[in-house]
Amino acid sequence: MNKKEILEIRKQFTPDNCTISRICGCYVDGEKNIKMEHKDAFGSLPEEEAFKYFDLFKRTLSGTLGKNMMNMEFPLASEQEGGTQDFLLRLRDSHLEDDILLEEFYRKVIESYHYDMNYYIILIHAVYDIPGKSSDNLEMFDASDNVFDYILCSICPVNLSKAGLYYNMEKNSMEDRIRDWIVAPPANGFLFPAFNDRNTDLHAILYYSKNSDDISQNLIDQLLGCTPPLPASSQKETFQSIIEESLGDDCGYEVVRNLHENLNEMAEVNKDNPEPLTLSKHDVRCILEDSKIPEEKIQVFEKEFDETVPKDAPILVSNIVNTRQFQIETPDVVIRVKPERMDLVETRIIDGRSCLVIPVDEHIEINGMTVSTAKDS
Repeated sequence: MNKKEILEIRKQFTPDNCTISRICGCYVDGEKNIKMEHKDAFGSLPEEEAFKYFDLFKRTLSGTLGKNMMNMEFPLASEQEGGTQDFLLRLRDSHLEDDILLEEFYRKVIESYHYDMNYYIILIHAVYDIPGKSSDNLEMFDASDNVFDYILCSICPVNLSKAGLYYNMEKNSMEDRIRDWIVAPPANGFLFPAFNDRNTDLHAILYYSKNSDDISQNLIDQLLGCTPPLPASSQKETFQSIIEESLGDDCGYEVVRNLHENLNEMAEVNKDNPEPLTLSKHDVRCILEDSKIPEEKIQVFEKEFDETVPKDAPILVSNIVNTRQFQIETPDVVIRVKPERMDLVETRIIDGRSCLVIPVDEHIEINGMTVSTAKDS
């Protein structure tokens, strides 16, 4: 799914566009005991309660694509009878009205989800009547040919509210506030099937993780049976490690700066594209050639890239480059530069030492105090 397709589904979580038919929930304590279950027609919920659920569902389809939201494909074996995709498909087709399937789903989540505190499993079923689109990309609501029949799961931590005092209006007094268990925004969740090319894709799923560095691998393995892409931090670490090890002494400041400048330019050109920008081996080769890196070092890089990066786990440019900041660190000094002004920082040999040089002929402040710059005599 791309950003536009995700946004199209998010737009359904409003009172005017709502197509949710059923909502089911299971409240689990820190010892993995089920404390409460419920099943309701979504339309029967009080308006204020429905609004709060809409917010949770939107949060399950939020964040950065490729970082918090990950597209995954099911292996063929999972689509056989008894496989993970087959189970999710039967659950969807039941419209969440099969109690046995629901109980099995809750059990699978509880067994595979590692979380030591209380949490709330929310599962909804909806059917979206997909509007057709005209040649000028305008939606035609009276020209729908397909429907998107799906389930959305949100796993939300449930935290005890903070202790404190409150004002009791009836008694006109300050009193100890009763602590409540509050449902927090989802930590994990998924949309099944995926909504690819504005249509149902039974072979794929969109997975959500609020923490991009801890994607609940066990839940993905056992409940979904998919192979997730490398986490965002792992993508960055993997790419940096490949560059450092393959280039060796040629991994100098100018080379790294040129690499980041090119990656920032690629990200800027692609910023309006709904599809996330992936980094290919060829892209990096061209940048390294432009930096005058010896061919033998480039070949070492390509070999390391092939051996380290799985073909079905692409590296996203957004995960390895910070488009808002270029940071240089030494053991004692940290320099932060706007990416478009990387050229301000240069390396020079001064008195036999390698130095970072920054022009200081413009406005300078030290701890908020304006200081004058030295001028040529």
